[in-house]
Amino acid sequence: MRQPNLFSLSRKEGWRRFADAAPRLRPETLTRAQLTALGEAAAEDYNDSRHDWHANFGIVQTPQLAGIHDELEQIVASNRQDGDRIRSAAVIDALPGLGKTTIANLFGRDFDRQQMRRLSTVTEAGHERIPVFRVGLTSNTTLRTLNRMICEYYGHPATDRANAAALASHALDCVLSCETQLDIIDDIHFIDLDRRDGLAVSNHLKWLANELPVTFIYVGVGLAERRFFADGLTGKNVALAQTARRWTRLGVEPFRLDTEQGRRHWRSLIKSTERRLVLAEHRPGMLLHNADYLFERTSGHIGSYFTLLMRGCYRAIRTGTEAVTREVLDGVRLDEASEQARKQLAATVAHAKTTSALGDAS
Repeated sequence: MRQPNLFSLSRKEGWRRFADAAPRLRPETLTRAQLTALGEAAAEDYNDSRHDWHANFGIVQTPQLAGIHDELEQIVASNRQDGDRIRSAAVIDALPGLGKTTIANLFGRDFDRQQMRRLSTVTEAGHERIPVFRVGLTSNTTLRTLNRMICEYYGHPATDRANAAALASHALDCVLSCETQLDIIDDIHFIDLDRRDGLAVSNHLKWLANELPVTFIYVGVGLAERRFFADGLTGKNVALAQTARRWTRLGVEPFRLDTEQGRRHWRSLIKSTERRLVLAEHRPGMLLHNADYLFERTSGHIGSYFTLLMRGCYRAIRTGTEAVTREVLDGVRLDEASEQARKQLAATVAHAKTTSALGDAS
């Protein structure tokens, strides 16, 4: 069995593996007869390679991803101010399951590759060049833990024994010495501006933006609804908030079927993913035939869609069906949000049909 490709994007070594990874090799699609001819061990190895492929077959260029990448490129490219000027930041703010983190990571990977191609792997001062750093916050992130996470990303040796002030200084040195230009901070919705620790972390992010000649990309859930851009201030004090003036909010919308363009984008996503399935009995158009059903199951959330497809492929292989049919997908249970939305959508459709039938009868 293939050893799992384990790494963490919260460490520079893991990020380097992510940024430098070559495209994954697609397994050969065998016919039913060829599958039957495989021995037990060979079949197990082949199926394992297919499970790995379906879980990692690459990124589909959706309109949402392309649109935000264009916005991010514009923001980063225009942030060429000298070190004494504050650079604007971007924040990807949307509901869960819409690919926010994936969008940020992919943009960071592309930016990293561009910088490493144009520049050497070592700075003029002899330090390791690290174009991008990425950290993810937790529900108990404090000022010290944020600085420690930044230092741990770079592998600084003093992360265990230093206090918050010293860690902040080390973090600053790491970013400057390694000539980092892009900083990705995920899960910033964990910052609670109603708590002292949360307010301290928020203020520290502003300090970092003031001190570092880099572009920050933040990722979070429901930030506008939680008054995050108002820095937790209310009334006339909202005018004093700095975040709303410094951050450009980029939203991610789910797919929709209530417009012709929305239906076209949804079908395009399905076509793109369908071409990548490695199943003996799957034929072009089988997924597309169930486009409405797939939307009903996932509410147009791309994260739920890929989970459904990945689990459906696994089930198709394990059951010997070798095709992602509606019957196969009916046996897949998704995240609770998708399951509840599916029930509500089904109830709405049933009510609409009943109302229409009563109207016709009268």
